[in-house]
Amino acid sequence: MIDFGFDKLALIGTVALIVIGPEKLPRVARTVGHLLGKAQRYVADVKAEVNRSIELEELKKMKGEFEDAARNVEQTVNQHIHDTGREFDQAWKDMDAASSGSLGGADDGSALAAPLQPPVPEYRHPKKKWRLKRGAVPQWYKQRNGVRTRTQSGAARVARFRPPSR
Repeated sequence: MIDFGFDKLALIGTVALIVIGPEKLPRVARTVGHLLGKAQRYVADVKAEVNRSIELEELKKMKGEFEDAARNVEQTVNQHIHDTGREFDQAWKDMDAASSGSLGGADDGSALAAPLQPPVPEYRHPKKKWRLKRGAVPQWYKQRNGVRTRTQSGAARVARFRPPSR
């Protein structure tokens, strides 16, 4: 870069004063200042654009690395799930084979019958039956959260919370 000291700037100023003249020198200096400002802004814009493109490339590279890592984790998890499922199926088959072998070959089906359990009632959505919905909430939950369980008029509510008279 060119190193301008005070002596060099003074020499350039005197030469410009002689060549251009004292009448036009302020206008020329202003024009040169504007042009230098525009050049500096242009260089700053170019630097900013280059920095943005470099950051964008870095972000794209980082995004690719994260996607690769996520893919590897997903494949590892899927492989473990598949292996565990296969082991479970094998253990289930072994248990099934062991239980059928321990029965002694009885084909009457009585040994296989499990004790009967009462059927679980099927859940039915209450739809618009709000009384049923409200009744399904446990009493302890209503008390803890301050849900009113009894209807009370406004006057009775005011009388209930009115301080005692003296």
